Amino acid sequence: MNEQNIATVSVIEPVGKAIDRVKQVLFNPFDIGRWFIIGFCVWLARLGQGGGGGGSFNPGGAGNGPSPAQVKAWFLEHLPLIISIGFGIFVLVIVIGLVFLWLSSRGRFMFLHCVAENKAEVKAPWHKFRGEAGSLFVFRLVVGIIGFTCMAVLVGVLALLIILLVRNSAYTAAPLVIGIILLVLTAVGVGIVFGLIGKFTKDFVVPVMYLRRCRCLDAWGEFWHLLGGNKGRFTLYILFQIIISMAIGTIVMALACVTCCCAACIFAIPYIGTVALLPIFVFGRSYSLYYLAQYGGEYDVFIPIAQLQEPPIVGPQDEEPVRR
Repeated sequence: MNEQNIATVSVIEPVGKAIDRVKQVLFNPFDIGRWFIIGFCVWLARLGQGGGGGGSFNPGGAGNGPSPAQVKAWFLEHLPLIISIGFGIFVLVIVIGLVFLWLSSRGRFMFLHCVAENKAEVKAPWHKFRGEAGSLFVFRLVVGIIGFTCMAVLVGVLALLIILLVRNSAYTAAPLVIGIILLVLTAVGVGIVFGLIGKFTKDFVVPVMYLRRCRCLDAWGEFWHLLGGNKGRFTLYILFQIIISMAIGTIVMALACVTCCCAACIFAIPYIGTVALLPIFVFGRSYSLYYLAQYGGEYDVFIPIAQLQEPPIVGPQDEEPVRR
């Protein structure tokens, strides 16, 4: 990467290129089957990021309900069963979360493959990048555990300070309020840090892994070196991403209002909603790739990898002698 490349880095220029990529991948020509294949890759990549509906349970019915003493007695009588069911649900949630995290790590490489090579494939990238996806899964799992532990400790201490403040203990109120404010600010800062780690991993580290066919930590090391010399540019990238997200959110909300929330109902359907919003996802993936490519050809995923490795030139001396 030379100084000329650094001077030409822009957050505006990739917008037009990303829009052209959307047209090329999804509309040139339009093929609904292609949409569903690429949409499946996006759906895998986004597993665990969406929300789900829930239900409510009302134990009371018509008439008088059980007394508190009866409820307490029932819980004490069935305590082993309640603990067993609770533990089983906890383990099930953990297992589902791990499966989602593993599948989404595979899906990120599958989606990147579809956008970078303008192909609608599932099987080929699923097998080709299984090693890189496994490394990404381990990295995301470790970072997730660290982030959850940090937030759990902060929330626990914050809850303790709030309880002390409400109970009006011997401590003065002013130090408790100051402590609560500092903890809230710390929690926000920790959330931002881990949010940036996730954002940079998805937008830049995964493409580096895709190009180098390397482990996640190795790709992070290379990106960290790039980030260290361009902190201002990547800060501007994050800020511009916020603007893009707000603009896209406004468009989606307007579309939902114009269609009397019919579009919103379609967007909420798992997988089908992903396919319907596919141009937005392809734009977002393409934008980060075109931005990264501005830092040098070695970061351009749209250049076929075979072209980055020039074939050896065979001279006359390398030719096989002709047998007489």
